[in-house]
Amino acid sequence: MKKTYRFNIENIDCAACACELQEEIAGLKGVEECHLDFGVVSKLQYICEEKDSDAAEREMRKAVEEDQKNPVITAVQEKGLKEYVYTVRPIDCAACAEKLSAEIAKIDGVESCQADFMHDKMRIVLKAREKDRIEKEIRETVQKDEPEASFSIWKKEEKIEKAENTYAMLYRLIAGSILFALGMLIKGSWSLFLSLAAYAVLGYDVVYAAFRNIGRGQLFDEHFLMTIATFAAMYLNAWKEAAGVMLFYQIGEYLQELAVRRSRRSIGDLMNIRPDSAWVNRDGEYVQVSPEEVRIGEIIRVKPGERVPLDGMVIKGASSLDTASLTGESKPRDVDEGDRVISGAVNQTGVLEIRTEKEYGDSTVARILELVENSDSSKSEPEKFITKFSRYYTPAVVGLAAITAIAVGILTGDFHEGIYRGCTFLVISCPCALVISIPLSFFAGIGGLSSQGILVKGANVIDILASVDQVVLDKTGTLTSGKFGLEDVLHTDNKENTVMIAAYAEHFSNHPIAEGIRQAYGKKIKDDEIESTEEIAGRGILAHVNGKEILAGNYKLMQDKRIACEEEDEAGTLVYTAEDGVYKGCLVLRDQLKEDACEAVKQLHRENKKVMIVSGDNQEITNQIAAKLKVDSALGGCLPEDKVNALREMKKKGEITAFAGDGVNDAPVLANADVSFAMGALGSDAAIEAADVVIMDDKPSKISLAIRSARHILLIANENIYGAISIKVLVLILGALGYASMWMAILADTGVAMICVLNSMRLLHISRKQVLNQ
Repeated sequence: MKKTYRFNIENIDCAACACELQEEIAGLKGVEECHLDFGVVSKLQYICEEKDSDAAEREMRKAVEEDQKNPVITAVQEKGLKEYVYTVRPIDCAACAEKLSAEIAKIDGVESCQADFMHDKMRIVLKAREKDRIEKEIRETVQKDEPEASFSIWKKEEKIEKAENTYAMLYRLIAGSILFALGMLIKGSWSLFLSLAAYAVLGYDVVYAAFRNIGRGQLFDEHFLMTIATFAAMYLNAWKEAAGVMLFYQIGEYLQELAVRRSRRSIGDLMNIRPDSAWVNRDGEYVQVSPEEVRIGEIIRVKPGERVPLDGMVIKGASSLDTASLTGESKPRDVDEGDRVISGAVNQTGVLEIRTEKEYGDSTVARILELVENSDSSKSEPEKFITKFSRYYTPAVVGLAAITAIAVGILTGDFHEGIYRGCTFLVISCPCALVISIPLSFFAGIGGLSSQGILVKGANVIDILASVDQVVLDKTGTLTSGKFGLEDVLHTDNKENTVMIAAYAEHFSNHPIAEGIRQAYGKKIKDDEIESTEEIAGRGILAHVNGKEILAGNYKLMQDKRIACEEEDEAGTLVYTAEDGVYKGCLVLRDQLKEDACEAVKQLHRENKKVMIVSGDNQEITNQIAAKLKVDSALGGCLPEDKVNALREMKKKGEITAFAGDGVNDAPVLANADVSFAMGALGSDAAIEAADVVIMDDKPSKISLAIRSARHILLIANENIYGAISIKVLVLILGALGYASMWMAILADTGVAMICVLNSMRLLHISRKQVLNQ
C-alpha cells in the first residue's frame, strides 16, 4: 500500500540545494513523486510503499544530513506533530534565547524549538495530542530559566509593547548615578557607604541572576562575569570601581534594550498594514467582518482613509491609493474601474467597490506580514559564527582571568594585583557587544530594505545576495511593463486615420494591445458610433462604424477577406487595418520598457555585474530590447526548461548568479538560481513563493539597491565583529600586563557594545542615496 509522507526541513542553505536534494531523494529506492519546496521551513513530500517507508526515511535523513549543515527534519504528519508559535518576553539576549530554546527542545514530546529573539517568538513543533501537558512543562522551563519572562500563545494582532519596567530601570539608573557621583566626590567612610549603596541599587538583580544561574549550572554568562568581577573589586577595597562597573554595565544594558525595542517598533510600524476589518456586501447590505471571513468573488467597499483588506478588481468608483507601506513609493497610484488593487494600500479619495480575487491568507498584505515575521528565522553566517563563538569565548576568558590572577600573584608576589588584573579580564570578556549587535544588524537591515519595498526572506539570503557576480533577467513583466505602445505605422498615407480605424475596431476589447491602440489614438469614442463588432477567432475584429466596414487583425485576416497587402517582417505585434475592402496600413506595437529598466542595467554594470536577458519571446524582439538596454547577452525563444538549462550553464563558471522574473513559467528557474528576485505587484504567486527576494513595486532598479544593501549589511556586521573582538583582545592584553585599569575595562565592554548597537541601528533607514554613496 502506498502512502504520502511529509516532512518539514529547516536550515536548507538555498533553493539550488533544495533542487539537488529533491533529485537525490527522488532517486531513493521506493520513493515516487518527490517534491521539495524551498522556504524558511522547506516542505518535503513523497509517495512510498508503507513497507519501505522506514528504510526510505533513514536514507532521506542521511542524504539531507550529509548535504546540509545542521538540518532539522520533522515528520509532521506521520508523528501527529504540529507547529505552534509562542510569545516569550522579555529575554535578555540572543544567547539566552538560544539556551532556553535548547532546554525546551529536551522536553518529551517536543520535536524542535526555534528561538526568534528579535520578535520575542518561539516556533515549537510538538505532539498535538499532548499539547496541554507539553505547554505546562514549557511554561515551567521558561519560569525556571527566565523568571521575569512571560509565556503565551503568539497572536498576529499582538503589538510590540513597551516593557513595564522601563521607567523603573531609568529611575534606578538615576538614583544609582547620583549615589555613585556623591561617592566619588565625598571622602572618607561616607564614600564607601555611598559606593556600596550605589552598587546595591544598581546591581541587586545582576547578583541575584548570577546565583540563580549558578544553581541551574549556567556559569558563563554576563551576570556571572559582572558579579565575580565586582565582588573581587570589593575584596580589594575598590568600592568605587565595583559601583562604576555595575553602573556602566546597567547603562549599557538599558541603552541596548532601548535600541532593540526601537528596531522592533520600527519594523512593527512598517508592517502595521494588516486591515482590522472588511465591509462586505451580504444580502444587499454591507456588513463589517474579519478579512479572513471574506470569500473570493464577494464585493467589498473601501471608504477614504481605510486600508484595502484583500486583493481584487475595482468594479465601481475611482480613487488614489497610498502604497508607501507596501512599495516604499510616496507617489499615490490612481485606480479606476477594471484596475486591480492590492491589500494593504490606503484609499485616499473616492469610495471603491472591489470584487475580491484572493482569500486573505493568499493576499499581498498577508504574504508581506509572513515574510517579515519569518525573515529572522534563517540565520546568516555571521550570526551562526557569533552563536558558536560566544559558547567558547566566555569560558576561555574566565579561565585566562584565573590563570592571569595566579600568574601575576606568583611572579610579583602581590596577589591583590593579580586579582585586580583578573577582574579586568572578566569585565572585558562580556560578549554583549557581539551577541546583541550581530543579529540586530541583520534584523535592522532587513527592516530597512522592507521600507524600500524590498522583502528579503531570511538573513541567510543576505550572505548570497552580497556576493552576486551576474544577474539574469526575464524580459516580459520584469524589464517590460506588459503595456503595449504604438511604435510605427507601415504603408499608410494617413497615419492618424489608420490609428483611428484600429481604435474604433478595438473599442470594446480588453486586450492589452487594444488598450495600447486606444491610448495611441487619444480621442474619446462614443459607443453609439459603433454599429456592430464581430470577433473572428485567431484573426481579429470586424466592425461596422458609421456605415463603413473596418477590419483590424493579423495578416491571415487580410488574406481571408482578400485584402491586397504585403506581409510585414517587423519585430513586434502587427495589426493590419482595412476600410471597405481597402488596405489602410499596419500598426507596429511593442511591449514597453519600464521607466527604470535602462537605469537598472546601468547600475548593475557600474557594480561590475554581468547582465543577461533570458526570455520566452522570440530572438529578434529579445535582441531589440537587449540593444536598447545594452546588456551583455540575450537569449530568446526559451521555454521554462530552456531557462533552467541556460542558468545552469552560466553557473558552471562558478559565479554567483541571480535571476529576476515574474511569471508562473519563471518559478523553476527562480528555484535554481543562487538567489532570486520576484516582481511582487505583477508577479504570480508561484514566482513570489519560489523567490528569495520580492520587489513590491516591480522596479528592476531595486535589484541593484538590494545587492548594494546586502553588502552594506554584511559590512556593518563585520565591522561589529572584528571591531569588538580587536578592541577586547587589545584591552585584554593590556589588562594582563597591568596597563589597563578597571575603567578601561568598562569602556571595552559597555562602550564597545553601545558603539556596535548604534552602528547596527544605522541600517533601519536604508535609502537608495545612502547605499549608493557607500
